[in-house]
Amino acid sequence: MSPLINFYRGTAPDSEGRMLQEIWAWSDQELEAVHDFIQWLFPLPEPSRFNPEAPLLTPADITAFTKEPLLRDNLRRSFERILSFLGLSWVEDGSVQEGPNFTARAPDVWLAPNHNWLRITRILRSLTLLGLQAEAKALYERLKTLSSGRNLPITTETFRYWTEAVRTR
Repeated sequence: MSPLINFYRGTAPDSEGRMLQEIWAWSDQELEAVHDFIQWLFPLPEPSRFNPEAPLLTPADITAFTKEPLLRDNLRRSFERILSFLGLSWVEDGSVQEGPNFTARAPDVWLAPNHNWLRITRILRSLTLLGLQAEAKALYERLKTLSSGRNLPITTETFRYWTEAVRTR
């Protein structure tokens, strides 16, 4: 069985010995400071420059996520946790909105280009590949609004990466 699938089922740790539930419980400061968890929460088929220990998403993994509700539910929970980290929140109508902590999170996430924007690209693509296209599109729509409606330094190039990430299949 895939280490990624076991991790997402909550039955095995990542390469650093951390369980999925532990990462969900981390503070925003821990999520900001640690750089080798995002590849486990939002896996991709390509190797990471930052975490060579991270698993690569395989076709079998993608099939498992599309067939197993537990895997999708846990991925959705990872998505909701990372939204909060970004200062955003999932709304029951299926949209992503600015969360109550948006202003507090803005210095770490939104006021200057940074590694979190790379994380967003990964998140969008991973969600799209793993069957949570609606969630990826909702985040993308919020990013579009942030890009055009706020005075944030989101460049055309950055937004192009985000656009390509939600088109990936």
